Amino acid sequence: MSTNKHSENQEYEYGGLLINGFAMIFFTFILIPVLAIICIVCGGEDTPLVSVGGTAVLAILFVMGCVGYFTQEPNEARVMIFFGKYRGTCRRVGYFWTNPFMTRRKLSLRIRNMDIEPIKVNDKVGNPVLIGMVLVWRIKDTYRAVFDIDSASLGAAGSSVSNAALQNFVRIQSDAALREVTGHYAYDQTSSDSSELTLREGGDEINELLERKINDRLAMAGMEVVEARINYLAYAPEIAAVMLRRQQAAAIISAREKIVEGAVSMVDMALKRLEKDNVVTLDNERKAAMVSNLLVVLCADEPAQPVLSTGSN
Repeated sequence: MSTNKHSENQEYEYGGLLINGFAMIFFTFILIPVLAIICIVCGGEDTPLVSVGGTAVLAILFVMGCVGYFTQEPNEARVMIFFGKYRGTCRRVGYFWTNPFMTRRKLSLRIRNMDIEPIKVNDKVGNPVLIGMVLVWRIKDTYRAVFDIDSASLGAAGSSVSNAALQNFVRIQSDAALREVTGHYAYDQTSSDSSELTLREGGDEINELLERKINDRLAMAGMEVVEARINYLAYAPEIAAVMLRRQQAAAIISAREKIVEGAVSMVDMALKRLEKDNVVTLDNERKAAMVSNLLVVLCADEPAQPVLSTGSN
């Protein structure tokens, strides 16, 4: 966010002295040395104090001029601090010269990628699961990123903000948000209600919720999440075997339901076809026996062995 007026806890564009660096090269490395030579030559023995004093002043101006240069690339910013007071953020790209007494804290605004290692968390029903994610983030508010996080951990003595400290902050807050989201959902379906949102089947909805939760936590430090996506999900090792048997049992039950449903449909079709085509007339007892035999054949795990009656001697 940018504004022309200064306000606390708010980023605004730097509006102070900012001169093209190539133009300042003429004054620093050409004009000042020429004036120093003229001062020395013209001063001579008649006015030694003027000569020495002028040369000293020009030497100080030369040193100060050399300190004020800096280069800024795209997606970089510099937080300008003048004797402890925030003066704004420079986002302009190029080669510049500014007040040499201005402290310039360099920040990268480029997108950064982070892989959050799987952590053990209890889901909604208390089952321990391992869950990890991939996070894409960047700095949005340079004021908060520099001043609202512990300056000692950010390496305040240097000219740039410590990337390691920023990444550590993002990692801790992302870990907390991931634990919070995981605790609101079950790993898999726990009842017959298929509309229940789960971690395994939630997909984009879970990722969007996770992104919002992380953004809420990182906003205090001037950072934003571009994308957050779960990339690892599994039961914890201590219950993985049990849950695998549970999933296998659920799969077997579901398969059996389909088999029985198909078998009943086929038996009903067979009886109706026999009656329609007048192939054979069956009483209720024989119909029951036929239904039983057909269900055994259709629902059996192994192929049935037919037995043919050849009659008696």
